[in-house]
Amino acid sequence: MGEDGGSKFGRKSSISNFGVAAAKIVSKMKVKLADLNSFLTCCICGGYLINATTITECVHTFCRSCLLQHIKSSNKCPSCNGIIHPSQPLKSLRPDQTMQDIVYKLVPGLRENEEKREIEFNQKAGLPTKKNSPQTNDKAVSDYVKKNYAGGIRIKDHQPICMEGVSERVPSLERKFMMVPLRSTILHLKKFLASKILNDIDKWGNVDIYCNGELMGKEHSIEFVFVTKWRRQNPILVLQYSC
Repeated sequence: MGEDGGSKFGRKSSISNFGVAAAKIVSKMKVKLADLNSFLTCCICGGYLINATTITECVHTFCRSCLLQHIKSSNKCPSCNGIIHPSQPLKSLRPDQTMQDIVYKLVPGLRENEEKREIEFNQKAGLPTKKNSPQTNDKAVSDYVKKNYAGGIRIKDHQPICMEGVSERVPSLERKFMMVPLRSTILHLKKFLASKILNDIDKWGNVDIYCNGELMGKEHSIEFVFVTKWRRQNPILVLQYSC
């Protein structure tokens, strides 16, 4: 009995030691994950990165909305104070999908919470949401267009877009929502903006158009931008412009 009791005690002692060792390992893992926080958060808002966007010159990453708001008043990196771009900082911004995927994988519930917030925002704004099925999205866009536009435009041949200035200093369009043919190009939009804002279509070269902070080439079709740059985030393609 004494020997058996000693054996049981030995097993309990081993289990106890294993538990202590496991606790230490878990503790170390938590510390290491906490150490990653500085790489997963935006130093502008202090929260986890959303729509991660990287400055190509210094490779510092921020939330897209935070960075776009920042460059309205400064062309310097919020982290290192380096010049983003002497005159057109948007040209030096690139979406960082890899970093965003890492953040979503390491922070439980972040993606779901962000999608929920986006749905609530779109509902308040009367816009269709990307959480709907493709069929629902098509119907939502169709209903939106019927409500705001006249004429029999076929959804499958056209793309609803929203044109916004990159900052408050850029003149805004009287009507920022419009329907454009899928086969039309960024060049067509540049000429349109030049005629509307600069009153001279020949000055289209002075107009830059961005999607998710990335400068668009004039040869890109609207369909190409929607699929590869906008990545179907929302049925309505949002583009920014500067001139």
